[in-house]
Amino acid sequence: MPLLWVFLIVLTIAIGGYFAGRMRVLQHAGGDRRKMHSLPNYYGGNVAIKAAVPAFFLLVAWLLIQPWIVNSSVSNLIPDSAIAESSSRGLVLSEVRRAANGLDMAVAQGALSEDDARQPDADVTDISAKLQASGAIVTSQITPPVLQAAQRYRDLNTQGSTWMAIAVISLAVAGALWGLRGAVPDYRARNVVETAVRYLLIGAASIAILTTLGIVLSLVFNTIEFFRLYPAADFFFGTNWAPSFSGRGGSSDLGVLPLLWGTFYISIVALAVAIPIGLFAAIYLSEYATPRIRSIAKPLLEVLAGIPTIVYGLFALLTVGPLLVSVFGRDGLGIMQAGTAVVTAGLVMGIMLIPFVSSLSDDIINAVPQAMRDGSYGLGATKSETIRQVVLPAALPGIVGAILLAASRAIGETMIVVLGAGAAARLSLNPFDAMTTVTAKIVSQLTGDADFASPEALVAFALGMTLFVITLGLNIFALYIVRKYREQYD
Repeated sequence: MPLLWVFLIVLTIAIGGYFAGRMRVLQHAGGDRRKMHSLPNYYGGNVAIKAAVPAFFLLVAWLLIQPWIVNSSVSNLIPDSAIAESSSRGLVLSEVRRAANGLDMAVAQGALSEDDARQPDADVTDISAKLQASGAIVTSQITPPVLQAAQRYRDLNTQGSTWMAIAVISLAVAGALWGLRGAVPDYRARNVVETAVRYLLIGAASIAILTTLGIVLSLVFNTIEFFRLYPAADFFFGTNWAPSFSGRGGSSDLGVLPLLWGTFYISIVALAVAIPIGLFAAIYLSEYATPRIRSIAKPLLEVLAGIPTIVYGLFALLTVGPLLVSVFGRDGLGIMQAGTAVVTAGLVMGIMLIPFVSSLSDDIINAVPQAMRDGSYGLGATKSETIRQVVLPAALPGIVGAILLAASRAIGETMIVVLGAGAAARLSLNPFDAMTTVTAKIVSQLTGDADFASPEALVAFALGMTLFVITLGLNIFALYIVRKYREQYD
């Protein structure tokens, strides 16, 4: 049974239980609400919660545990002889999953019948061709062990989904009956419902933490798979980036240093543009601008934050790049060969980051108590001296946070880099050279007909993990600065 139908059935049982609970308690009370401990809605809510919450909890737990059980069962079917020296059991399992998904797609599109998809001695060449024709992402030739494991994978998932639907719906019905037993006037339904709502709010607050944990774990496991196939020392200290998809591993050079250098170089140029302009704009809007000018200028400035990054990328490619070439190119100073360069992407990215710096800094500067300004004026300081020696130091923790937010945004930018900086991975100090970044290469490594079991595709997760660690260190440093100066000016 499809997952959506299971969800809708449980939801229907919960809604029906809600109305049944209200009617039952009103019947027991003879329609007199004064005889009830709680309002009728609480009794109905008690039935709905007991029907839906355990069932949905079982559904989520089943969806999390079933893949682990299925993968463990299928992994035992793969002989060691089917695992190449440059591969691993985890990578072969990923091929099995893709083959199983491809079989589902082929059956759904009519390219394969269900009997053909289950045939254990089917022609792997014919199966591979039909899966690729159906749009499945599989290797050029599926091996017999992978095909048999994929068929077993489909069978186990089908059986698991059937038993899951039976268990979840049965638990929802049992929970509704359990809730209906409490639909009597003396039952403290309000206490039960309010406790359940409190735990629901705790769960909602935990989603962000669990999501972060899930992101980190997904990066960690795939990064470990990559480093089993490619030396970590060559990755972190290599100065050449030349991925090759000619076989697993091939003769690729996957040194990350050129990508990190391009990422930091473009981000530094962008921050060199965004920080002074954004900070000066924030100081003007908060300290010098009249209310009328501020009401017009600030919304116009914040419009920059709502422009899609692809539009900025096109602006860099079609306007800023040719303009810089006309100034620094052959007809100008002769030091710029093409419009795609570090300075092109950096300038446009800096324009994009101006609202991040200006808007946050403006709010932070406005939050500085007016009494601090008045005390400075009372001591004879001018307006500019007050801003420089009182307001900015007091607002420094927040300004640092705004700058670090802009830096994280710059490091994670992709489209402006792809269109404005080029795709060359190189170590160069020349801002007029084309370069690329970590995020751009993550996209390119996971795009196309690449073998996803190869280190050239898994390297995207290692790049993502590297970027995650860098931004985490950046945030820790920002927290240190904020705490240090907050203690000084609180």
